[in-house]
Amino acid sequence: MDNIEFSLTPEFAHKMDQDDPLRDFRNKFYIPEKNGKQVIYFCGNSLGLQPRSVSDYLSKDLEKWAKKGVDGHFEGDVPWIDARKPSKAQLANLLGASELEVVAMNSLSVNLHLLMVSFYRPKGKKYKILTEAGAFPSDQYILESQVKYHGFSPDKAIIEAKPRPNEHVLRTEDILELIRSHKDDLALIMFSGVQYYTGQLFDMNAISKEAKANNIIVGFDLAHAVGNIPLQLHDWGVDFATWCSYKYLNSGPGNVSGIFVHQKYSNDNQLPRFAGWWGHNEEERFKMEKGFKHMQGADGWLVSNDNVLGLAAHQASLDLFAKAGIENLRRKSQLLTSYLEFAIRETISDTNSLEIITPLKPTDRGCQLSLLIQNKGKRVFDFWIEKDVVADWRNPNVIRLAPTPMYNSFQDVYEFSQILKNSLND
Repeated sequence: MDNIEFSLTPEFAHKMDQDDPLRDFRNKFYIPEKNGKQVIYFCGNSLGLQPRSVSDYLSKDLEKWAKKGVDGHFEGDVPWIDARKPSKAQLANLLGASELEVVAMNSLSVNLHLLMVSFYRPKGKKYKILTEAGAFPSDQYILESQVKYHGFSPDKAIIEAKPRPNEHVLRTEDILELIRSHKDDLALIMFSGVQYYTGQLFDMNAISKEAKANNIIVGFDLAHAVGNIPLQLHDWGVDFATWCSYKYLNSGPGNVSGIFVHQKYSNDNQLPRFAGWWGHNEEERFKMEKGFKHMQGADGWLVSNDNVLGLAAHQASLDLFAKAGIENLRRKSQLLTSYLEFAIRETISDTNSLEIITPLKPTDRGCQLSLLIQNKGKRVFDFWIEKDVVADWRNPNVIRLAPTPMYNSFQDVYEFSQILKNSLND
């Protein structure tokens, strides 16, 4: 990251925005307003903002639907039977994968269940799952239900990696040691890419290498990683992954998820999977015959036909990522979180009132800072909301701030610092 000497002044923030090669992308999004003024939107880790181009992408399919009806499945530049295919190139680039290894489909939780059918295969002593303590609740519930389905107790089958006493984030060496110490018991390692609560970026490469060295399947929930940090899933040897598209991928509330399945499984006919007709060999799909024959690659895990309108909105955002470049976005992300950290420390000197629990090294975090505010955290959060800051409250006492590089500015950070000054006063 550039060695920049920060200054908490409007002049400095203005210069940083003027020098930002990505500054024009902010104008490609709708920024919510209150009382005629744009809010400070630091909530892209929960819901990304709407690209202005979404309506144009949607209108093409709405017009086709109006004029063609069912024939739209087979006519036009992108027939609806192929609606998922245009997204493959951009997703492959964001995930560090081949197009064969990725596909947009379903929702994250549904996809994780489908993938665990194939990749959580307990046998004998090897039946346990390693995950991080405090994983997103949906992931916790999925792991619990999957081990119960196989007849195991979650208390015995799920091992949680926990931070050391008086620490908030996990050390990579502790994760790797847990893998080594439980190598004979683990059937699966299932981690987040970026931890939703703390914003910690896990060393997925190191985790994957240790898993492979011990013949353990490894998968990742990339909800807070995709579109946030560069990924190299194929080269890291990750077996599978899934994500959502409505956070950093800015594709709309509840929109389509996606999966990665490593190429080595492309033609594996022995893996159990829950089949559906869209995952069947597309050359024979409309013969409507018995006998499931999975398509190659990630497409072989498809179940239902494509969500055409959702994929249109998804594509609008993916095309912006292709123009911006994930490496460029990552560089700006590190600058924004570093400037936000600087602003907080310049403004709040009392670490007993406010503690940053996200890793302090920019390369060890996503574009998020999680602030632990004891006793009066909710009151502080409500004060920020009144001042038109959109952030995210997480019980019992953490506020998450996500200055997102696609549309947030250094001016946003400076303006937030002025609000922060008065927010911790009794």
